[in-house]
Amino acid sequence: MRNRNFTKPVLLLLLWLTACSDELPRIPRLSTDAVILAFGDSITYGTGARENESYPAILEDLSGRVVINAGNPGEISADGLARLPGLLDMYQPDLLILCHGGNDILRKKNLRTMRNNVRQMIMRAQARNIPVVLLGVPEFGLLMSVSKYYDEVANATGVVYIRDLLPKIIRDTSLKSDPIHLNRDGYLLMGQSIYTVLQETGAL
Repeated sequence: MRNRNFTKPVLLLLLWLTACSDELPRIPRLSTDAVILAFGDSITYGTGARENESYPAILEDLSGRVVINAGNPGEISADGLARLPGLLDMYQPDLLILCHGGNDILRKKNLRTMRNNVRQMIMRAQARNIPVVLLGVPEFGLLMSVSKYYDEVANATGVVYIRDLLPKIIRDTSLKSDPIHLNRDGYLLMGQSIYTVLQETGAL
């Protein structure tokens, strides 16, 4: 495991996440040979940092589990929905971490359609008895608040929902490589925070 130091912002956000953990559903404990599929767009891929600095790489280091980086930069949710089932069949993951829909928001696509696509992604996993962790994605604007459609999806599907992690990171310019993407420190914070949530839900 690489040495990845916690910065002050990391510690503050992890404390905030831990304080909210009693509201999270439980996830069955992942065996040491479990596979985690991190599915999404450029944020999952790690645009703005090196390959070994993406959040899936961080999470793999911390968890000791295989984490597949299935991020596809620029992908909209309709294309993600078409791509996901093949990956679920290929890797047969024990957990899906889903961070998708940001490109729909940026390109001003119909957000109700985006909501339905994200929900269908979750349902594809749940039909295979794969637990899902959903990350909220902000509507990129002055407040960077999470889109209400992620709340609706989380409430309808009962998944573990990390609502405010990504908006909180994106608001901090020191954690970004450009107006949209994170830098090494931003992905480090993201990976460490997801790891903490997985511990709190019993997955690790």
